Amino acid sequence: MHITLVKKKMPDGSDCRKCAEITEHLRARGLWDRVDEVVWAHEGDHRSPGMVLGARLGADHAPFFVVRDDSGETVYTSVLRLIQDRLGQQGTSLDQARDIDPDDIGGI
Repeated sequence: MHITLVKKKMPDGSDCRKCAEITEHLRARGLWDRVDEVVWAHEGDHRSPGMVLGARLGADHAPFFVVRDDSGETVYTSVLRLIQDRLGQQGTSLDQARDIDPDDIGGI
């Protein structure tokens, strides 16, 4: 199994807010080393590797994960779902609440 994390780089050079949160979440759970590769999607550059990968896989915004194994490629837009399905850990209710991005539901 090979796990790729596609992170979004903002025009000012910083990571997007959610990218930073999921990186910290994986580190806090001791799972960061399970990510084999990080690919960058540069906002405003549709030719950047992460943007190209997202377009090919139908992922319209980063961060997202691509898991490659013997059955093919699977896209995960939720770090919690990735952890539960592929990394063998269960999430708590607090984790589930943190996994909801306010930007995905209209913002706060």
